[in-house]
Amino acid sequence: MVKRIQCWFETKAFGVCEWWGQKLGINSTRIRMYFIYLSFFTIGSPVIIYFIMAFILEHKRYFKPQRSKRRSVWDL
Repeated sequence: MVKRIQCWFETKAFGVCEWWGQKLGINSTRIRMYFIYLSFFTIGSPVIIYFIMAFILEHKRYFKPQRSKRRSVWDL
């Protein structure tokens, strides 16, 4: 039952913990635990940060600067 719930959260979550895990080289389960512990100790402020990071990850194509690719050296 616990594995089923964990699997559901991992597939339905925004991928913030997985993204941080890949960037930092840490297991994403450990990062999830840190979010939970920090949420208890700081009365929920990491949850707000988590949702902000999830929004940025979902819309990161809008935050990247648009670069036009040059086809040759002579295109300026």
